[in-house]
Amino acid sequence: MRDLEFLNMQSSRKNDKKTSPAVTVAWGAMITALALVFSYVESLVPINFGIPGIKLGLANLAIVIAFVLLGGKKAYAISVIRILLAGFLFGNLMSIGYSLAGGVLSLAVMLLMYCRFGMSLFSVSVAGGIAHNIGQLLIAMAVVENLNLIYYAPVLLISGALTGLVIGVLSNVLLPVMKKAFHRLN
Repeated sequence: MRDLEFLNMQSSRKNDKKTSPAVTVAWGAMITALALVFSYVESLVPINFGIPGIKLGLANLAIVIAFVLLGGKKAYAISVIRILLAGFLFGNLMSIGYSLAGGVLSLAVMLLMYCRFGMSLFSVSVAGGIAHNIGQLLIAMAVVENLNLIYYAPVLLISGALTGLVIGVLSNVLLPVMKKAFHRLN
């Protein structure tokens, strides 16, 4: 990749005017809080399909909103802050490691697809769900030093695609409202 300037892009693509720093900080804080609330709700309602690590990923909805409204660098900051806070509040150090691996890879894939290639949020969210599960699977294989965990890959890839699709649908429903509010405050 020649450069990573797409990380700085204001992904709404039609926003020509500068956003004030105060508005950006306020929106970043609100989106971080929203992601943390989604993480908490998910920790209360565990989904158990017999395979560890499968969950809806509601916090990713807030991350999608963050990169569309605020750009890639701020979305990364929000994602890392949310993962650290959720890990310390509702999880443990191991959950932080798994979440960071999945979250960083997922966001990198989503930003690349959305900002660089202009793909739809449905495609971006599905790819993000798959990438998240791949990141976590790679970390799990390294931690337990067992490559046989790769046998979980088909189930994790299917679940990542399905949960990514749900997040894509929700993103397309919520983003018009969020963009309208965001642009009204600028």
